[in-house]
Amino acid sequence: MLISYSLYFLLAMFIHELGHLAAARACCVPAREFGLGWGKQIFTFRVGEVEYKLHALPLGAYVRLDINELQRRPLSQQVLVMLAGINVNLVAAALTVGTRFSLVNLLLAATNLLPLYQQDGWKCGMLMLRAMLKRRSALVEWTFTIAGSFISIVLFAVQMFRHR
Repeated sequence: MLISYSLYFLLAMFIHELGHLAAARACCVPAREFGLGWGKQIFTFRVGEVEYKLHALPLGAYVRLDINELQRRPLSQQVLVMLAGINVNLVAAALTVGTRFSLVNLLLAATNLLPLYQQDGWKCGMLMLRAMLKRRSALVEWTFTIAGSFISIVLFAVQMFRHR
């Protein structure tokens, strides 16, 4: 069962990042790299501008977007690109209701919505804070990062103990 959940998680992360890549393409934001896993590179190939990489440790996935180009886009497009992975996971979960793959996609979407550092929810929060303030503010951004992380962890812990 652990192996099947691990494979489903890897597939869910893969389609999550494909969602970001597709949204970026739709908004004309270039991507340089799409990776599956971390650590030593095992395999790589290029299609157009994007270099696709497979790494030894299947513990994550990523897409490297041209951040400067993304930041030139309207806020709505920036948020669309940041939330596209979550949306793809929710669609995958809805299409496979009642399966382990559906559960993994729901968990990945839910955890990515949290305002934890470098998760999609945190990135969207930063985009919106900067848009509201019309500038960057280290104090506001660090407060959001620390408070969001603390609240997320506390709520997670409460739910864990509640459902024991």
